[in-house]
Amino acid sequence: MMHDPVCQMTINPRYAAAMAEYKGQAYYFCSEDCRRKFLSQPNVFIHKAPSMRLTVGVMGSASGEFLADIKLQAYAMGQEIADRGFVLITGACPGFPYECARGARSKEGLSIGVSPALSLDEHVHKYASPADVFDVIIYTGSGLMGREVINIRSSDMVVIVGGSSGTLGEFAIAYDEGKIIGVLEGSGGITAQLPQLVTSFGKDTGALVIYESDSHRLIGKLSEAYTTHHFRHPSCFCDGEHAIAG
Repeated sequence: MMHDPVCQMTINPRYAAAMAEYKGQAYYFCSEDCRRKFLSQPNVFIHKAPSMRLTVGVMGSASGEFLADIKLQAYAMGQEIADRGFVLITGACPGFPYECARGARSKEGLSIGVSPALSLDEHVHKYASPADVFDVIIYTGSGLMGREVINIRSSDMVVIVGGSSGTLGEFAIAYDEGKIIGVLEGSGGITAQLPQLVTSFGKDTGALVIYESDSHRLIGKLSEAYTTHHFRHPSCFCDGEHAIAG
């Protein structure tokens, strides 16, 4: 349960009438009126109710050719995530997710890596993965495919940057579980095929896919969509019988 920071009402997030994000923290409200009061003077209310930081999971190419302009976009994405106060989650792997983590670190953002390994030693030597840009590494011992579910379910918002079959698996999990997903257009890999793939799925899981070629705008659009309506159905596994339609 959460508390409305304006009126102090106890709220089940599923039934919240509104939500707002302020400096990366999620706040839930009993009414739009309380939300408006909060946003007009957030510093008056932020200490009156506990909040949780929103998480952004960035999944993408860990090997292959890394174009310089896409590396810069991934780095800038990490900076944007940190600037907004969100927590970055990646697979603690090389490539575009690593560049994103580097960007977040440059802005003193919080970065969590979800490793397929059992330990730091296995992470570095068996999986040849970096360990120098993360605040926390979670060692799942689940292997490359096993840790994908943890990555996705730990992320409020998911971003796809390039990627091959492994990233496609992460996209499929996010889509099937009704997540909000951002795709960095023009980043190569599977991203060009995703619109056609989504159409071919022929099913509505509640997932929302947003396409954008600029990393700053992509994170902004994800944040806006999540706080406006998608927070009400973050996963298709949540019992939606009484949820408010987005």
